[in-house]
Amino acid sequence: MKTHDAKRIEIVIEAPLLARLTDALDRAGVTGYTVLPVLAGSGKSGHWSREGQVSAAGGMAVVVCIVAPDRADTLLTAAFSVVERHIGIVSVTDCQVVRPERF
Repeated sequence: MKTHDAKRIEIVIEAPLLARLTDALDRAGVTGYTVLPVLAGSGKSGHWSREGQVSAAGGMAVVVCIVAPDRADTLLTAAFSVVERHIGIVSVTDCQVVRPERF
């Protein structure tokens, strides 16, 4: 089966900033993304967990986008406009897709 190059971009962000991030992605012309809740993790500030939290306000979310390589910079610029002043991690990975017209 023929595959095509793409970029997988994952953005981990504080849950209260999620709408601001997805709005920025929409304005940048990103045609699709998936949002997942983050249940727990460990990082620079140590271990943390959503366990026992009453609301998602203190939680984190991850937004996963797959785009054509020539669209990655536009997406990254939009994401960074939100993440640069807040807690967040942005990673970029090369990947392969089967239906490139979707990305």
